[in-house]
Amino acid sequence: MRDSPGARLRALMAEGMAFAPFVFDGLQAKLAVHAGFRAVYMTGFGTAASYGLPDMGLLGRAEMSANAARIAAAVDVPVIADADTGYGDETSVGHTVRVYERAGVAAMHIEDQEWPKRCGFLDGKTVIPSNEMVKKVQAALAARSDPDFVIIARTDAYAPNGWDDAMERARIYREAGADLVFVDGLKRPQEVHAAARDLAGIPQVLNSLFLTPDEAQELGYRLYIHIGTLMRHVASFRDSLDELQTTGRIVLGEGDDSVKPITRLLSGE
Repeated sequence: MRDSPGARLRALMAEGMAFAPFVFDGLQAKLAVHAGFRAVYMTGFGTAASYGLPDMGLLGRAEMSANAARIAAAVDVPVIADADTGYGDETSVGHTVRVYERAGVAAMHIEDQEWPKRCGFLDGKTVIPSNEMVKKVQAALAARSDPDFVIIARTDAYAPNGWDDAMERARIYREAGADLVFVDGLKRPQEVHAAARDLAGIPQVLNSLFLTPDEAQELGYRLYIHIGTLMRHVASFRDSLDELQTTGRIVLGEGDDSVKPITRLLSGE
């Protein structure tokens, strides 16, 4: 399976670092590839938002994996996908891995939150004991049919339990066999630097707005998922709606015809 999605993602990380923008549908994924990105990240926050829902565990495995499959079918680059808590105990996690593999994604991350989970940047999160998460990580590893399929263990322990517990959990999950670890909730540049320092030598995922790809790679991060595209998308669409409601028109610029380029992109021309 050397040319599997997971193998392609591992090859990108072997070159230095994979850099993936947040996307939640096929058009966004195609636009990302057209812009030159060599991987994309299916955001759970964005997927829930596309249903008009908050990222608070209101979607399950079926909705999330279906969206992952649509995105993976739209592009040829590796797709990293949010799989929340794995949707149950270790048996459920194993099933989730098999479903996500069939969806065609290269990697998935599971987190150590209690269910129903909450978006990583929201208050009020609680986490399961680390030994329960270890069972989930081990079940995920045992369930994959492609050894190159990337299993990412995310910890949300920083906000509820503090820095030391988050760092210890990341080390434990790596020792359990996770391909990468993901410390979520790093809200300040100094926290991003501290995680790189305290987990030196452990391959990490970074979700941030603060660093350039070169800076993240220099700190040792192996995969950088960037939420900025999602935030810009929401702000731009909201402003466009305000403009349309206020003025009755959308000014795209002289001679701008955005329909034709998008149609060409979708048709592969």
